[in-house]
Amino acid sequence: MRVKVLSRNPDDYVRETKLDLQRVPRNYDPALHPFEVPREYTRALNATKLERVFAKPFLSSLDGHRDGVNCMAKHPKSLSTVLSGACDGEVKIWNLTKRQCIRTIQAHEGFVRGMCARFCGTSFFTVGDDKTVKQWKMESPEYGEEEEPIHTILGKTVFTGIDHHWKEAVFATCGHQVDIWDEQRTSPMCSLTWGFDSISSVKFNPIETYLLGSCASDRNIVLYDMRKSTPLKKVILNMRTNTLCWNPMEAFIFTAANEDYNLYTFDMRFLESPVTVHMDHVSAVLDVDYSPTGKEFVSASFDKSVRIFPVDKGHSREVYHTKRMQHVITVKWTSDSKYILCGSDEMNIRLWKANASEKLGVLAPREKAAMNYNQKLKEKFQYHPQIRRIAQHRHLPKSIFCQIKEQRIMREARRRKELNRRKHSKPGSIPIVSERKKHIVAVVK
Repeated sequence: MRVKVLSRNPDDYVRETKLDLQRVPRNYDPALHPFEVPREYTRALNATKLERVFAKPFLSSLDGHRDGVNCMAKHPKSLSTVLSGACDGEVKIWNLTKRQCIRTIQAHEGFVRGMCARFCGTSFFTVGDDKTVKQWKMESPEYGEEEEPIHTILGKTVFTGIDHHWKEAVFATCGHQVDIWDEQRTSPMCSLTWGFDSISSVKFNPIETYLLGSCASDRNIVLYDMRKSTPLKKVILNMRTNTLCWNPMEAFIFTAANEDYNLYTFDMRFLESPVTVHMDHVSAVLDVDYSPTGKEFVSASFDKSVRIFPVDKGHSREVYHTKRMQHVITVKWTSDSKYILCGSDEMNIRLWKANASEKLGVLAPREKAAMNYNQKLKEKFQYHPQIRRIAQHRHLPKSIFCQIKEQRIMREARRRKELNRRKHSKPGSIPIVSERKKHIVAVVK
């Protein structure tokens, strides 16, 4: 006689300790779960609503400057240290964990035009309206010791920007021309120029460290190779570019912040047209900085707002503003990719979360699992109309809202006029120009 006996392994359903969760056997056969998609849709909808409920990005305001904040720099080795320079020549070093100023230096007479930290983090450089480049120690002076720069270089003209090489004791300044300096010398190693207008910004490439880009007031973006001591090529846009920033993950990609309210992401190998045109601001874009992941960047604008753009998208995913915040002059994305710092006209530096609804602090394993599950659900249903509407909706100040509306009407009128002209002209006489190529005047090599 044969007897069939049920055989189960206790490891599959018995808890190891009484504090563990009960193990529940599940059959994943879709025929047994006919309402799985509607249930997941409801969860995705709730997760999207909760994300907007908990979106509180503003963390704190660092006040102490007595004039507008004109430039900022990150410490290359310390996450909690940030430097800022103001329009009255004052430089402050901040501790972000304590949210207080730990050191103040009267560095220049007039504006601090630019600042950057040395790659090792032992010192930093500042340039100002007094035609000087000064190198300062990162540590505070000893008791009784005077606050003096390690090294001072007196230039012939006003410097408007500075950036340090990522691996060598070399830095670049810009003004009437781009000068490459050795830290030990008081005269530039080489001077690079192409055109006669003043240059507002210069940036070293973080990957191909011998490449650098600059923005001039004659609407040019010029690329240089330090090894050749000559300019490589330049692209001329319709309006002036204020600054540019290199992608820290892709050596040949950079994004330029322009006066025509747009940002342009270029591939330096194909400057004939930008890879993406990022449109959302309603006034001149003054600064841009990439996240360490290279997937997103943050922009600061004259329209009193800060926007976060994905690299491959034409519109921003997030906009930050407050009632008190005035024209945002400078912006930085911290090296841990979690926070954004912006300096504005009304003497404050503001600290924001990069992800508005992110919970700060240590997460429990179950919390982390729930968060990841919700994130996947939101990605799965992101194109459903109701979820998309909730996820994309942002409250904007009335001034920005009205300007966006006005610009939409103007853009539509231009498009209608072009269509009418094409309709009443000889076929082929008015070519169709794509949005990307509209803003490029020429590329010179």
